[in-house]
Amino acid sequence: MPSYTLRQLEYLVACIDAGSLAGAADRLNVSQPSISTAIAKLEGELGVQLLLRHHAQGVTPTADAERLLQSARNLLSHATDLQRQAEMAGKGMAGELRLGSFVTLAPVLLPGMIADLGASYPDIRLQLGEGTQDELIDNLRHGRHEMALLYDLDLPDDVAFTKLREVEPHVLLPANHPLARLDTVSLTDLVDESFVLLDVNPSRDYFISLFSSVGIHPQISFSSPSLELVRGLVGRGLGCSLLATRPHGDVTYDGQALAIRPIREKVAKSQIGLATLKALRPTRVMEVFEAFSVEWFEDDGRSKI
Repeated sequence: MPSYTLRQLEYLVACIDAGSLAGAADRLNVSQPSISTAIAKLEGELGVQLLLRHHAQGVTPTADAERLLQSARNLLSHATDLQRQAEMAGKGMAGELRLGSFVTLAPVLLPGMIADLGASYPDIRLQLGEGTQDELIDNLRHGRHEMALLYDLDLPDDVAFTKLREVEPHVLLPANHPLARLDTVSLTDLVDESFVLLDVNPSRDYFISLFSSVGIHPQISFSSPSLELVRGLVGRGLGCSLLATRPHGDVTYDGQALAIRPIREKVAKSQIGLATLKALRPTRVMEVFEAFSVEWFEDDGRSKI
């Protein structure tokens, strides 16, 4: 049997998240000496130092703690999952899911997903986070997210991916642009146009690669990690762009009309899906959310992007 306790793991995770024993004590509403004693016992049982104590400057995890952190979070999630299943036996699914989302997808998809999830599973709670793909994968590896909604571009080998929707990139134009009169726009039509680049990976490399596939390079006038700033610059006639995410309504935040046109060439599509670590054993809540998401994306009326 394990010589450590779930309480010790809970205190360790709280200290790492809070960056100090005092912060963990406040978060968990226990005394600081109790946390210090529990972690010291955990270090003794495991035979490794887990926290570096800095006088008046908090704590930082050691390399050994970093290696244990994701497994500790997963074990605590399963313990909480088991407790809630026992409490809710015969009452329906309940629990908590730490969910991350790629920055461009979160405002377009998550509000609808959360509303519909709540209608079917009112006792499932989501802890939400947004980030770039690199940030989301790092959060998965450190247990800060259990699942992440993102694109399938350049995913590492330790990440599992469940496809939810295939999406095609499109050309984004000011509504009064001459190219907006065309049914489709060739990438070569954009070679002399000012280009506004969505500057967040993997989107940046993906859009540049589409131009490279036809042997041209865009004339980048502006770049931004913000989807809505890119749309706003295009709406004001300051360039054209390529995007994959399409918010509802082809109007910018400041009321400028946009034109969306398909790309004439056959280009590489991307997939939206849910990512998890392959080594992570899913909780029941994770399994329910994945099944819900697959069904939700099959309904074009709800998941249109």
